[in-house]
Amino acid sequence: MPLDIVILAAGQGTRMNSSLPKVLHTIAGKSMLEHVVDAGRVFDDARLHVVIGHGAEHIRSAIKSDDIHWVVQEQQLGTGHAVQQALPFLRPEATALVLYGDVPLVNPATLKQMVLSVDADNLVLLTVDLENPAGYGRILRDGSNCVTSIVEQKDATEEQLRIHEVNTGIMATSVANFSRWLPALNNANAQKEFYLTDIIAMAHSDSVSINTQSAMSEAEVLGVNDRHQQARLERIYQDKQARALMAQGVTLMDPHRFDCRGQIQAGRDVIIDVNVVFHGLVELGDNVTIEPNCVISNSRIGKNSRIKANTVIENALVGEGVDVGPFARLRPGTVLDSGVRIGNFVETKNAVLGVGSKANHLAYIGDAEIGDDCNIGAGTITCNYDGANKHKTVMGDKVFVGSNSTLVAPLTIESGGFVGAGSTVTKTVPAGNLAVARGQQRNITGWHRPEKDKSQ
Repeated sequence: MPLDIVILAAGQGTRMNSSLPKVLHTIAGKSMLEHVVDAGRVFDDARLHVVIGHGAEHIRSAIKSDDIHWVVQEQQLGTGHAVQQALPFLRPEATALVLYGDVPLVNPATLKQMVLSVDADNLVLLTVDLENPAGYGRILRDGSNCVTSIVEQKDATEEQLRIHEVNTGIMATSVANFSRWLPALNNANAQKEFYLTDIIAMAHSDSVSINTQSAMSEAEVLGVNDRHQQARLERIYQDKQARALMAQGVTLMDPHRFDCRGQIQAGRDVIIDVNVVFHGLVELGDNVTIEPNCVISNSRIGKNSRIKANTVIENALVGEGVDVGPFARLRPGTVLDSGVRIGNFVETKNAVLGVGSKANHLAYIGDAEIGDDCNIGAGTITCNYDGANKHKTVMGDKVFVGSNSTLVAPLTIESGGFVGAGSTVTKTVPAGNLAVARGQQRNITGWHRPEKDKSQ
């Protein structure tokens, strides 16, 4: 049967104490709703229907995708009511799988098992046994161990509250079954809501088989209702990422102080120290070392390179055997060839540095093409912006720029050129020439050092 996936994402999430819709809060840098949508995309032929309500336009603008059909629930009257809103858009001959936008770690393999076991005559319910089931609906079974219904926490008796098998809310059955049961829901309960869980009792009354599948882990069915739960799921997700990397041979100095908010492709003998954060796609070659407190986004680090502490790298390509940092910043468009040295408090942007070139400290290199074996002295800046447009600085090979120099672009310094310390250079420096552009020094006699006004 074809598959229609309904993702419920209309709740406000008042306990998050945020103006942001709950499902847009993130786990590992990606919204919870996007995690669930991605899980649904494992089914190539599935149609995705996302039910939104609170912050609907915010959610649409944050998650723009052609494969999502948005369904608006104008009034949030419960989970059963939410699925009712999607029902007219579901294919009559399809299987319907119900997921939740605030249950972000659901395992696609679990969903595949559920869908494979659904037919026209049954309903499959995902359950989990919890040591502390507080807050969850309890699974009620008869003397033959068949599921008869689900009772919500607020409607449960003392005896029912002692049940540890709970409902995750995730279920699958035919659209035909949903079409028969959803209109019959009522809100005769403590919350005055239309519970989707009430269709379990309807299925039992209709002699429809209710099959349960146990979740592979508790983590994949945990929901987020407050900041503490969000933080818990973040650490669960990061622990899974850390374990996968260590299984590949990566050394994590402390797996509990590691954050990957994207994807890491790592070579052999990579070492990652504490409090390093990765965003987007990051590639790390063999024998790369990342020291503490670095942030690396959408970048590639070549083998045998070392990123020293407190360095920020974004959309950059770092070659082999490169040293960067500490306290360096590589901005987008930075390309460092092999053997380059970028030292403390050096910032680069749209800059290409050739083999063996170095800027060891206190420099800004922007919109520049620098050849091989160049030296950029401390305090040097490329003046690449005239207030309206960016201009480029080009250096040949073996250029030496003395400390505290100002290079006013557009500017070319040809191979072997030398800039004397403290110079402001505005014109081309020919190959092998020394450029000195300083005001003439004067020594003034009879000058008196200022003294502090003691009357103040």
